[in-house]
This record gives sequence, structure tokens and C-alpha cells, in this order.
Amino acid sequence: MNDGNVSFYRLIFTTYYATKIMTKIATTVWEECLSFIEDNIKPQAFKTWFEPIKPIRVSGEVLTVQVPSKFFYEWLEEHYIKLLRVALVRELGKDAKLVYEVKMENAYSSNSPQIIKIPSSNRAQLKSQDVTVPLGLKKRELKNPFVIPGLQKVKIESQLNPSYNFASFVEGDSNRLARSAGMAVANKPGGTSFNPLLIYGGVGLGKTHLAHAIGVEIKDKYADKTVLYISSEKFTQQYIDSVKGNTRNDFIHFYQMIDVLIIDDVQFLSGKKGTQDVFFHIFNHLHQNGKQVILTSDKAPVDMQDIEQRLLSRFKWGLSAELQTPDFETRISILQNKLFRDGVEMPEEIVEYVAKNIKSNVRELEGVLISMIAQASFNKKEFTMTLVKQIVDKFVKNTKREVSIDYIQKVVSTYFDMDVATLQSKTRKRHIVQARQLAMFFAKRMTKSSLASIGSQIGKRDHATVLHACKTVDNLTETDKQFKKYVDDLTNKLTF
Repeated sequence: MNDGNVSFYRLIFTTYYATKIMTKIATTVWEECLSFIEDNIKPQAFKTWFEPIKPIRVSGEVLTVQVPSKFFYEWLEEHYIKLLRVALVRELGKDAKLVYEVKMENAYSSNSPQIIKIPSSNRAQLKSQDVTVPLGLKKRELKNPFVIPGLQKVKIESQLNPSYNFASFVEGDSNRLARSAGMAVANKPGGTSFNPLLIYGGVGLGKTHLAHAIGVEIKDKYADKTVLYISSEKFTQQYIDSVKGNTRNDFIHFYQMIDVLIIDDVQFLSGKKGTQDVFFHIFNHLHQNGKQVILTSDKAPVDMQDIEQRLLSRFKWGLSAELQTPDFETRISILQNKLFRDGVEMPEEIVEYVAKNIKSNVRELEGVLISMIAQASFNKKEFTMTLVKQIVDKFVKNTKREVSIDYIQKVVSTYFDMDVATLQSKTRKRHIVQARQLAMFFAKRMTKSSLASIGSQIGKRDHATVLHACKTVDNLTETDKQFKKYVDDLTNKLTF
């Protein structure tokens, strides 16, 4: 081995061990810093924001640490910069500095994570600081779903409606369990066995109202807690945007810092595997860290279609509380409560007539009441039985009843003189294929189920098959008179 090779290997050897020594020193320094930090913040904050940090190296008075995302870095700089500075000065002297290495996961590539190095700074200097970005990597901004993107103070609005509170939520036999559980959660979020709390029931029974009421109550009692209400559709769209913008890690860390997460209409996650996967990890983090999760759905977990079993099992960890159709006494109370809040007086017999004839849900009850008040006010009429009968009759006649996919399959099968098993079968016989396509078409038109859910329930087809079926039915309805008759006949059978 010549002298050149010896020098080369000596350089490699020296560099390797120098790096190990720097890492060891960095670990020691950081452990001392953590010891000080842990004594000065709440255990939960320490676990969430400091345990994931990895020390990389110490060079002079500069400590380099690795954090999972720019959002993580932003949160540390916004909330813990003074504490970090004190801890570092204790270990490295008055000129101590901190540099973050941010791992940049590329959602579209299997390459190793890119690294962005960001020097720590105070907030006044942050706008003008330089960020070293590796060649070929675009500089990206923090994507906070609820504020204008950029490195700025993270302000999270709860998205809650203050008028949806417990005071305006009328209790009855149909909702007592759900309301009581909601009150328990509001009094001790994350500290009861009702985590998650899943509120389920039909349309217009008060699921959203109760979910908001819990959030509003928590905000009143625990001003320091971060509460967020969001629909599953908006959550899904934010996730899609984060993947497109390569900010998936920011999206996850944003939701992981929520204290009380309320997701409405969780059944709409059906068939959305990517969104289900990211929600699964967010849910686990929140649950393991004592945060509260509240969900609403139009059906119980056991009846949800195209939701991963591991996610369904999480839904069942806490309490699933059903909201049922209100009984007569509860409907009376709801109407009286609404009249009282609006400062309107109405004869008792009229209130009872509305309660006897509008039975399906709270939303329809209030809709009739609003129509009556409007009619009486605009036309300067008294509240009479004649007026209420006219409005109730029109309302009932115009209210479309929601049908299930099972019911649609039974009606279509009977119409074509076959059983449901045949309709769902794999056969390619033309009349059976058309019957199946019609069932998919009406399921899409008359239910709120996703294409994936419809396909799963009608012969275990995928969403593309359902989409093709709907287009085929539309085309044949315009070009084939006999097929149009099928559509018209089935429309009448399903709506009357």
C-alpha cells in the first residue's frame, strides 16, 4: 500500500470517527438541554415537540438537530425559542446557536429525504433569514390548512358555530345517551372512556349540532385547548392538496397538535384509502397522547362500507351513541324551544299538529316552523289551523324520503323479475347487466354514498364500474325509448 493510499484511508478513518465523536457530543449536549426543558414545560408538550428531535452534531458553539418537518420547526420557533435559547446557553455559552435540519419527504419519489438547513432565529429576523436549499429542491412554504400559507404565526380557528350549544339542544329519550356522553366529554376532554365519541343517526337528528355543542363547551371551560371542527370532505381535500404540494408531513403535524378534533360525516371517508391511512395515524397519535376525538356518522361503525378494519376498530374503542327519531314529547319540546328563542307565540294546538305530522327529523320540524313564521309575517296572517295544514301538507309532499342501496336493489330486481343475488352476480347477460347498471345509477342519484361504497354493495364492483354504469344509463335514456321507460317506471316506484 503506497503513501497516497495510506493517507486516503487515514482521512476516511479520521472523518468517520470525528463524525461519531461530534454525534456523541451532540447527544450529550442535547440530553442536558432536554433535562432543563422537561423541568419547564408540561409533560405532554415535551413529549410532542421535543422527544422527536434528534441531535446531529456540535461544531463549536453550534448545535445541529433534526426535526420532522418545517411545520415542526415553525412551531418550535414560535412557542419555545426562548426556552431553547436558555437551554443552549447553559450548555454551549452565550454565543450558542441552533441549526435545524428538516427532513423533506418527497411524496412522488422513493429517493432519500432531502435536507433543508435552517438557522434558529427570533421572529423579527425570520422573514429575512437565508434558507440553504439543496440543488434541485424547490423551496416550499408551510401549508397550514386554515391560514394563508407561509412562515407566520399559526392561528387556528375552531370553525365552531356558537349557536349550536347545549342550551339549544333539546334533550329527550331519543338523544339522552349521546347528550350525556357529550357533556361528560366536554367536562373532561380526553379524560373519559368516551374516546373517541362517535355520534351516529339519520339525517337531521342533531349530530352536527351536538358535535358543535361539545366543542363550544370545551372552548368555554378550557380556553387553552385547541379545538377544531371539520367536515370529512374538507379534511380529504386538504390531504389531497398536501400530497400535491409535497406538504404531507406539515398536514400530519398540524392535526397532531389539535387537542380536540371533531370530524363530521366520517362515513364519507369510505373508499378513500389514502385519506383513511393518514387519518389512522393522526387518530393514533391523538388518542395515545390523551387528546379527544369526536366523530359523527349517518350509520354505526358495523354498517360502514369501504372503511379499513383497523380504522373501524378505532371507532369502536370509545362510545358509539345513537341519535334516534324524536318521540312526540321531544318534538313538542323542540318546537317550543325554537319559538321561545325566536320570541314567537303560537297556539298550543298548532304546535301539537306540527309535532304529530312531522315525525322524521328535527330539521323538518324547524323548517315547517320557519315557513309558518315567514308566511304569517309577510302576509300579515294569524297562525291558524288552515295555514298550518297548508304548509305541513306541502312540506310533507315535497320532502323526498331517503332510500337505501339495499332497497334500490330490491325494487330494481323485482321490476326485472330476478332476485338480488342474480343482479349482483358476475354474469354478462345483457338484461342483468342493464338492471345492475340501473341499480347503480339510482343509488348514485338517491343516496349520499360514494361511488366506491355503491360498487362494493352492488356486487363488489369498483368505483370506475359505477361511474361507467351511470354514464351508460344517461346515454341509453336519451337514445333508447324502452330503456327510458325503465328509468321512468323505476323513478316512480322509488319516489312514491
